[in-house]
Amino acid sequence: MQRHTFSPRPNWKELVEQVGLTFHSPPSGVYWDESAYYELTAKEVDELEAGANTLHQLCIEAAQKVVDNGWWNRLGIPEAAVSSILRSWNEDDFSLYGRFDLAYDGKGPPKLLEYNADTPTALIEAAVAQWFWLQSSFSGLDQFNSIHERLIAAWKQLGSGRIYFSSIREFAEDEQTALYLQDTCHQAGLETTQIFIEDIGWDAQRERFVDLDGVQIERCFKLYPWEWMWHEQFAQYLSQAAVRWIEPAWKMLLSNKGLLPILWELFPGHPNLLPCFDSPAPLAGTFVRKPKLSREGSNITVVEGGRTVESTGGEYGEEGFVYQAVAPCEEFAGNHPVLGVWIIAHEAAGVGIREDTSRITGNQSRFVPHLFYPR
Repeated sequence: MQRHTFSPRPNWKELVEQVGLTFHSPPSGVYWDESAYYELTAKEVDELEAGANTLHQLCIEAAQKVVDNGWWNRLGIPEAAVSSILRSWNEDDFSLYGRFDLAYDGKGPPKLLEYNADTPTALIEAAVAQWFWLQSSFSGLDQFNSIHERLIAAWKQLGSGRIYFSSIREFAEDEQTALYLQDTCHQAGLETTQIFIEDIGWDAQRERFVDLDGVQIERCFKLYPWEWMWHEQFAQYLSQAAVRWIEPAWKMLLSNKGLLPILWELFPGHPNLLPCFDSPAPLAGTFVRKPKLSREGSNITVVEGGRTVESTGGEYGEEGFVYQAVAPCEEFAGNHPVLGVWIIAHEAAGVGIREDTSRITGNQSRFVPHLFYPR
């Protein structure tokens, strides 16, 4: 695995905007960064793919343990959500996607940092923008990226019927991500409709969630975290309404960092896991403290030798924290890459790489494309 500097395409902004990446340059600087790229080997791609597939299965097994033992408190899951999770889990509700964030430098097995299994973003970048970058910059080379095709194939599992696609109004990244997924669903032959989360209503007489025209919502993709939904005014109706949500309620088990200590308990010493605990004591003063539920690198603290060396602010942590060993990965020209391996319909489908000079990957950490030489 190597990092190379490279000359951006002269009209790169226009090119990425054409494929839906409109949020490439936030006020803080460049987010989409093609002044560099990462080169992987075919063997490293195989290792990432195999590691992500293994980790997904381990997470499914750990989730089953949570269900069997009723470990809801360990994950900070509200009691009101339990019946919806159990129904969704027992009926094996359709799951479209998720993203593993892995520490990896090519010198050891990929290590799980966390699983963004409910509302992952950085999807347009990984599925589309870096693919077109590859075609225009290195057309003869390859990329670990079948995300777009896998998404279309996954939607076809649902047959026919309408699916709503919802996100928060005026959040460009979320809206564009939902629109991209809506397009893949449309390409799969399903009927689709866009609706903002704020516009979903409740029909008390029919006991149904409805759109602005009063039409019942039966299936809905929501780019809105489950833990937020259970704190909304309409939360009391979630368990009784006949809506098939995508992602389903059972993904609350996988998207929760409270699952990390459970994974280490069940599979101690596994090569794709980092030691992780409910308290810092076993890690001898060197660890990363993470909220069980958090977004975009908020409320993360890196401690070395009992001293805080990096931290981020935020409003998360109400449900408690986990304590994870520091990943043993080297820097690349002063940058710390995180490899986001996408899981589509339960199988690894591609990777997107984000990097930062900080060891904590945040919302503004740069997305850098990748490639590998075909066999």
